[in-house]
Amino acid sequence: MGMSVTISAATEQDAEQIFRLQYLCFQSEAALYGNYRIDPLVQTLDSVRAEVASDCVFVARLGDEVVGSVRGRVTEDGAASIGKLCVHPRLQGHGIGARLLRAAESALSEERGATRFRLHTGHRSEGNLRLYRRVGYEAVGTVEGADGVRMIVLEKQAGAYAATA
Repeated sequence: MGMSVTISAATEQDAEQIFRLQYLCFQSEAALYGNYRIDPLVQTLDSVRAEVASDCVFVARLGDEVVGSVRGRVTEDGAASIGKLCVHPRLQGHGIGARLLRAAESALSEERGATRFRLHTGHRSEGNLRLYRRVGYEAVGTVEGADGVRMIVLEKQAGAYAATA
């Protein structure tokens, strides 16, 4: 019998696994844009540790291995900024990303008072866009990232959960 993936709040001890997983997962994004200086690839381990300590961070675990991660924080305007959602390439397509997103959204609205959720993804990231639309996000604009990649901004209201996950 195989193990099942569990979702839980990240702890300080998870930071290094999150850091390594993020580096692995965002290689395909970097390749899409021919840009290996995107934020998830240049972020430092100390910065990941700081986010785990201050932000709302969830991990997906398969046994002791962190196989997915997502981060969020409430911004000045009451929206929750959600980012760096990643799932190990060997486990993508099994609903883990949607489960991580749902966990972050629940905690950000229930524990931190977020009234809506906002996230960004690269304009060529079709798989990401499909997931976000499937769970209720709608495109509201575009911005250029600090790395020069054009990002689509997506939002949804807190409480607007799709029937997936």
